[in-house]
Amino acid sequence: MKKKQDNDLKDKSKDELKNEDKDCKLEQLQEELKAKDDKIKEYEALMEEHKDRYLRLQADFDNYKKRIAKEREDIFTNSLEDIMCQLLPTIDNFERALESFKSGDLDKKYTEGLEMIYKDFIMTLNKNGLEEIHALDCVFDPNIHHAVMQVKAGEEDENQIKDIFQKGYMLKTKVIRPSMVKVAIKG
Repeated sequence: MKKKQDNDLKDKSKDELKNEDKDCKLEQLQEELKAKDDKIKEYEALMEEHKDRYLRLQADFDNYKKRIAKEREDIFTNSLEDIMCQLLPTIDNFERALESFKSGDLDKKYTEGLEMIYKDFIMTLNKNGLEEIHALDCVFDPNIHHAVMQVKAGEEDENQIKDIFQKGYMLKTKVIRPSMVKVAIKG
């Protein structure tokens, strides 16, 4: 009987050892699983961080492209404005030459040729955004006109432009030279 008890004890011990072994392996597996879950969470956090970084870089790059495009356009606009401002005295001189040729006794072919060149020149400038400010008999606007002289006005002519001393020009929507005018005011 003792042998049987010893065998039973051994069997129980073996079963307990097996159970303990199983419990130990289970705990070990659970620890490994927890470690792997932690590692997965760490990689997910890292992936989220890289995704956020990528999105920020993409937004920065888009902003950079827009800023560069705007700077390029500003450079073009400023260069165009500089060139147009430099050409305004040439336009004035061209107009004076035309008036002089018309009042002189020159052959009409010379005058007509000069007028054709002038019209082509002005048309090219107009295609690039230059516009003359029309002022004669218009209401005075200090944003686009520069009053250099005043004359007494009748009741209907008040604040009207009566004479233009120098033409004004706009480049697209910006005034690059205001018209120098004589304005009628109440006396």
